[in-house]
Amino acid sequence: MAEHDTRVGWGFDAHRFRAGGAVVLLGVEVDQTRGINATSDGDVAAHAVIDAVLGALAAGDVGDLFPSHDPEMDGANSMELLGRVVGQAGDAGYRVENVDVTVVSESVRIAPHREAMRGSLAKVLEIDVSAVSVKATTTDGMGSIGADEGIAAAAVVLISSP
Repeated sequence: MAEHDTRVGWGFDAHRFRAGGAVVLLGVEVDQTRGINATSDGDVAAHAVIDAVLGALAAGDVGDLFPSHDPEMDGANSMELLGRVVGQAGDAGYRVENVDVTVVSESVRIAPHREAMRGSLAKVLEIDVSAVSVKATTTDGMGSIGADEGIAAAAVVLISSP
């Protein structure tokens, strides 16, 4: 690692909806009309951030670190998993500087939950909320997400060493 090292990581995740449960994004319940088909809690936004941090560290991906075949992952809280990855970054001498998350969904509304999501993510990443962006878009009816069969998220992070 250089004296001062700055790295960028990008992450993406997508899951299908399922009947029952709730949609949780960045630890915040945003839709109670359906759930996410996933081994963990299916928090696609948290998974995208996990992959972004791991990518910046060149340390694999969420499936490497938290494999879906591991019984410990059944119903796992994705924000707790993200906290473990933030700890891994710290152990490697890095801290997250900022994060930008985009949720892609045809029907899940982010705006009413944006500030709670930003606060939750800032807390886990141990950064100021001013360094956390959460936004949303649709696919204007295109593809499986446009058909409202699922939800996706992408994230980019900047990490640095002192």
